[in-house]
Amino acid sequence: MIINLLKLIKKTLPSTSKRYIQVRHCLSSDDKPADVQIGDPFCLTPIEYESHTLRKHDNFKRQRLYEFGLYVAACMPKFVQKIQMQHTDELEILTSPEGLFPVMSFMAHHQHACFNQCSHATAIDVPSREYRFEIAYNLLSLRFGERARVKSYTDEVTPLHSAYSLWGNCNWLEREIYDMFGIIFTNHPDLRRILTDYGFVGHPLRKDFPLTGYVEVRYDDELKKIVYEPVEFAQEMRNFQLQSPWNYLRSFHESYNCPVPEKKEAK
Repeated sequence: MIINLLKLIKKTLPSTSKRYIQVRHCLSSDDKPADVQIGDPFCLTPIEYESHTLRKHDNFKRQRLYEFGLYVAACMPKFVQKIQMQHTDELEILTSPEGLFPVMSFMAHHQHACFNQCSHATAIDVPSREYRFEIAYNLLSLRFGERARVKSYTDEVTPLHSAYSLWGNCNWLEREIYDMFGIIFTNHPDLRRILTDYGFVGHPLRKDFPLTGYVEVRYDDELKKIVYEPVEFAQEMRNFQLQSPWNYLRSFHESYNCPVPEKKEAK
């Protein structure tokens, strides 16, 4: 089956192969482009090393996953932007935001994929990027026993299509992403907070969220109820020296600051 898939990839991919080939320019000392080295875009370089402690790479498995990634890219060139293999021999499929749901539908229903389980979904926040949020779905194929990761990107206001219709457990996974990062999902049956309180302000895992939060909850003895109020420090911030005790022990030990007694010379 792998040989047939590879033939299909070579027939359908040449017009768009430049999108998936990593081209390396060898620069000389005067920063002028030299020869361009292009390897075989359909074959990964085998990883071999002598080590008794590191897990060895399964080059046949890496090549098979990479060919499957190229097959997905050839079937959906409009949405798939890049195919890459991680150092842990994991396949990653990078898609555009509007192509996230079509690609995951392909992964779930196609006979050569059958990724019928979403193991986990999460996101990361990189505020310096134009699209600050990067979302990833970790998929498992029970038929072929392989794993893959589908990744996409978005910002604070652009919604993503929910994967709830493909995998039911994405209901809670996407609610957690919405609660922690504020990423909005369309076609979700119940998009509300799941870890924090319903009246919680902000999203805790954003890199611009303060460690102290915005609102604190306490019990008021006079009102005899729980009240919500802005965070206030009851005392000034102190500069604690969180170092080894041996560095500031002399400030507290009484005998440490005493003058060293002089030795009497023997007569």
